[in-house]
Amino acid sequence: MSETPDSAVRTYTRDYIRSHRAAFLDDLSEWLRIPSVSAQPDHDADVRRSADWLAAKLRETGFPVAEIWDTPGAPAVFAEWPSDDPQAPVVLVYGHHDVQPAAREDGWHSDPFEPVVRDGRLYARGAADDKGQVFFHTLGVRAHLAATGRDNPAVHLKLLVEGEEESGSPHFRALVEQWAARLAADAVIVSDTGMWSADTPTVCTGMRGLAECEVELYGPDQDIHSGSFGGAVPNPATVAARLVAALHDEDERVTVPGFYEGVAPLTDAERTLIAELPFDEEAWLRTAKSHGTLGEAGYSTLERVWARPTAEVNGIGGGYQGPGGKTIIPSSARLKLSFRLVGGQDPDRIERAVGDWIDSRIPAGVRHKTTFAAATRPCLTPLDHPALQSVVRAMGRAFDQKIRFTREGGSGPAADLQDVLGAPVLFLGISVPSDGWHAPDEKVEIDLLMKGVETTAYLWSDLAAALR
Repeated sequence: MSETPDSAVRTYTRDYIRSHRAAFLDDLSEWLRIPSVSAQPDHDADVRRSADWLAAKLRETGFPVAEIWDTPGAPAVFAEWPSDDPQAPVVLVYGHHDVQPAAREDGWHSDPFEPVVRDGRLYARGAADDKGQVFFHTLGVRAHLAATGRDNPAVHLKLLVEGEEESGSPHFRALVEQWAARLAADAVIVSDTGMWSADTPTVCTGMRGLAECEVELYGPDQDIHSGSFGGAVPNPATVAARLVAALHDEDERVTVPGFYEGVAPLTDAERTLIAELPFDEEAWLRTAKSHGTLGEAGYSTLERVWARPTAEVNGIGGGYQGPGGKTIIPSSARLKLSFRLVGGQDPDRIERAVGDWIDSRIPAGVRHKTTFAAATRPCLTPLDHPALQSVVRAMGRAFDQKIRFTREGGSGPAADLQDVLGAPVLFLGISVPSDGWHAPDEKVEIDLLMKGVETTAYLWSDLAAALR
């Protein structure tokens, strides 16, 4: 039986990737040797060296534009490769080139910045998070060109690779706003994520946002005797405890008025897709080091983590904490609260609602101050969005199986791209939970890395057709 046009392209693409695999891994290993730890000032020069290395490699790959964009912190890399077709859609790929701190004495079995291959796995800091997942785009676009006979990509391709993601992306939104015209895109591909497992390839469709605050409570001007004054003056530690106790109702729903306003509800189809995943709750609990589950009534564990907003007490303190007793009314107490947000929620509105709720519950005689940190917006791509369907089709061709869907319970800078650029955000990652992000012996499964390469080789032509 003769090959179909699609199977011929797939055969050629896989042969091309296979023949360039060794050189690709050599280049990636060279990049991984650069300890681009953005959180440690001693590595500032290494972070810049990492950016310089990537820009040079992107030019070598074929990108006619590859620039270093400076920030008040670490540098980002921008690259651009126009399509021959002036009407081609514009796609922006996001990733980061900085990495978490790592040292051999942390528990690594080899030097974290000297990549080694063991049992089909590449071990090094950044192998999965995020250099490996950024770098698969270089071989992917070359395979795309080779398989289609093109001189330029089917889409107008851009890359933005920041250097401060592991430090909280403090300058990222300002960078995106500054360069918004050059970053303008019809879709954003985020390659800083993962899959459910090697056997269950998945595409992430959204990430939760984050609002967090610190509440300072002040009562007497100093600690005072509980016998002489207790029961007659307000106790800030008691106020803190009452705030915490009032934050949820008996169904574990957040009681802040207006908190659920605008929340995008889970559809029956989405709940069915989540339920299809091979979720082992007992294993999940072991990973969480928890002895039981608890959350909003009416939702499964995965639904709670991925698709429902939450409020958490991150810290509570005040008064005497030493050995023995000390019968006082403390002069102050403190709370740290965080709120994970989902599609449809506005962090600014949530901050106002939380602030008003706190104000309404503080008794006379207690002064208080609520301070919010910089917020992260949630992002969510509808399952029927044509760009998302392109990612699913390309990934399905690479993996030769059905692609399922997940969301991320955490938060990241992807929402800034969606918010500033007004473009849908799609997630394309091949990392699996065992890759150990931020942990000793971080690794990437090399065969899955090659599947990432193959996915991008198919993706650009599919997106070019889907987004017209």
